[in-house]
Amino acid sequence: ISYIIVPDIRHCKSSELFILKLRKMKSIVFVLMFGLFMAGVIPSAYAQEKKAAPAETFFIVEEMPEFPGGEEALREFIAKNVTYPEQAQKDSIQGKVYVTFVIEATGKVGEVKIARGVHPLLDQEAVRVTGLLPVWKPGKQKGVPVKVAYTIPVSFILK
Repeated sequence: ISYIIVPDIRHCKSSELFILKLRKMKSIVFVLMFGLFMAGVIPSAYAQEKKAAPAETFFIVEEMPEFPGGEEALREFIAKNVTYPEQAQKDSIQGKVYVTFVIEATGKVGEVKIARGVHPLLDQEAVRVTGLLPVWKPGKQKGVPVKVAYTIPVSFILK
C-alpha cells in the first residue's frame, strides 16, 4: 500500500481527494482482514476446509490405495472367496469380469459396479466377492486421504 502525502488538502483536486479516501478505505479493510486473520477466524475456517477430504473421486493419485498384504494378497483373497456359479459351470460360461469400485478416504470399499461383464451369473459373483474386500490403506493426494476408483479383473476359468 502506498500513500500520497499532500501538504495541504485545500490544494488537492477532487480526483486526488477521491484517491486519498479510496486508499484510506483499502487500508481499513486490510487492517480488519488482518485482525480477523490474527484472531483465528480465517485460519480456522481455512484449516477445516483443508483437512476435509475432497468429495470427488480420483482415478490416479500420488499414493495409490493398497490392499492389506499387497497385490498378491488381493489375488489370493479373490481366488479363495469366489464360488463359481453352478449354472455357469453347466453352461460352460467363462471369462474375465472387470469390476470397478471406490476405495473411500477411510479405506472402505464402496460403489461396486461392473465395468465389463461376461454373463449376469458371473457378474453377480464378481460383485459379491468385491463387496467382501476388507478395509484398504486409502489413497492420498497432497497428503490427504481421498476417494479413488479402482478396477480389478475377476477371472472365471473352467478346467
